[in-house]
Amino acid sequence: MKRNVIVGQSGGPTAVINASLYGVVYEALNREDSFGTVYGMVNGIEGFLNGQVMDMEPLERSGELELVKTTPGSYLGSCRYKLPEDLEDEVYPKLFERFEEYGIGYFFYIGGNDSMDTVSKLSRYAEKTGSDIRFMGIPKTIDNDLVKTDHTPGFGSAAKYVASTVREIAVDASVYDNKKSVTIVEIMGRHAGWLTAASALARRYEGDNPVLIYLPETAFDTEQFIRDVETALEKTPNVIVCISEGINDGKGTFICELSSDVGVDTFGHKMLTGSGKYLENLVKDRLGVKVRSIELNVCQRCSSAMLSGTDQKEAIASGAYGVKCALEGETGKMVAFRRVPGEDYRVDYVTEDINLICNQEKGVPLEWITEHGSDVGKEFIEYALPLIQGEVKVPVKDGLPLFAYRK
Repeated sequence: MKRNVIVGQSGGPTAVINASLYGVVYEALNREDSFGTVYGMVNGIEGFLNGQVMDMEPLERSGELELVKTTPGSYLGSCRYKLPEDLEDEVYPKLFERFEEYGIGYFFYIGGNDSMDTVSKLSRYAEKTGSDIRFMGIPKTIDNDLVKTDHTPGFGSAAKYVASTVREIAVDASVYDNKKSVTIVEIMGRHAGWLTAASALARRYEGDNPVLIYLPETAFDTEQFIRDVETALEKTPNVIVCISEGINDGKGTFICELSSDVGVDTFGHKMLTGSGKYLENLVKDRLGVKVRSIELNVCQRCSSAMLSGTDQKEAIASGAYGVKCALEGETGKMVAFRRVPGEDYRVDYVTEDINLICNQEKGVPLEWITEHGSDVGKEFIEYALPLIQGEVKVPVKDGLPLFAYRK
């Protein structure tokens, strides 16, 4: 008897998380001899617990599935639900009763670090109880902080957006060069500065904006920052500074905490916002120049207008590869990218043990961070540039992007 497939999405969306969903669903639907019904979890594992599922086959029949792969956000909806650490908790038998109810033999979860933790726990519970359900993680995160993979789907498109937007901001700031100004751009990144580092791709020549780039991997000193800005203003009248939301003093205190109380999300992570505003006020008070701060916020992850062709292609391929590997018997794994050495960019798709991935974070290598923590070197540029290549034509209707919407 053919077993059914279920796929879900979790955590913060990316511009290509639905491309990964497309890869899983398309591959599974086109292996009719191997799988039964292909279900989607509505609002992730939390929604599944409440019986919220949908049949994905009508999407392909109607042609809507093609729209899914260029739609940002999470088509199936998301959640931030953390499974208990104790595998004896009552939630696990409830989940596996649901799996039995829907005849599930294959489980795919598209997400970041916390989502891979979910896959790890479910696969370990399955092993403990003798269940033959196969569990596979499909990576996604604009933060690019998953270990055991060269990069993650979502990062390339977000990096393309950041670099393009920072270049536009720099051009705008250069209009008035008769008065010194500082523009501080705050970019997502709690502990890993990959996305902020991508602002370096905006430069057209040595010394171009952004002049200063600060990542959370190195300690941030406010006094050194003021000195850096003063020095930069001597050479460039309109200085662009890019910072990660998670810049910190190296002792556990985020810069945003210096000016306001910081709440926590459902996972206990501090909700970071305000580092740019704090530094804006600091520059204004100390240097007396025109200064403004800009927070790119969710636009970094939801822009379909700047999709990276490479990113979308790899997202689709990672979903399809996960289906292939699960069908061959793999479980408790995450699909990963291994960059092939050589001048031409190419990756191999592999799988890695999920237990070695969840609850780990990959930061920007310290040797790639230069100028005493205020810039990144050519190693990062060579790493990131291939990931933003290629354009994606998004379907349009009445002059606006045409997206897929869950009914």
